[in-house]
Amino acid sequence: MLGAAPASASEDDVAAVTRLTSRFVEAQRTFDLPTIRALTAENYVEVSPAGELDDRAKMLGFYAPDKKVEAPQLALESELTRVYGDVAVQSLKFNYTMVAGGATRTFALRGTMVAHKSGGEWKLVSAQYTGIRPPPPAPK
Repeated sequence: MLGAAPASASEDDVAAVTRLTSRFVEAQRTFDLPTIRALTAENYVEVSPAGELDDRAKMLGFYAPDKKVEAPQLALESELTRVYGDVAVQSLKFNYTMVAGGATRTFALRGTMVAHKSGGEWKLVSAQYTGIRPPPPAPK
C-alpha cells in the first residue's frame, strides 16, 4: 500500500478509504452515475480543477448519461491516507494520457478526497482537484 496513516488508524479503514476513492474515480471516468451517487454523501462538495465550488447535484449533473465522453487513460497514485476516527483525508495524484489530433498529451492533477464514516460505511464528503504544472522545458 502506498498510503500512510497515523499509528491509531485502522489498516482496514485505510484500505476501505483507498477502495472508496478508487471506485469513485473509476465511476467518474466511466460516467457511472449510480455508483457516483452511492459513494458520495448528500452534503458532498468539490472544488473542480477550474476552481469552481460544486455541490453534489451539480457534480452529479456533470456525469449524466447524455454528457458521457470518452475518458483519457488514467493512472492513479495513492500518496497519503490519514484516518482520524470517522474522518479520512486522502491525497492522490491523477496522471492522464490522451491522444488528440494524432499527438499524445499528458497532464496531471493532485486531488484531496475527504471521507466520513457513518453507520459503518465510508462515503466521500469532499474533493478538491488542483492542476500540476508541467516541468519547464529543458534549456537548449
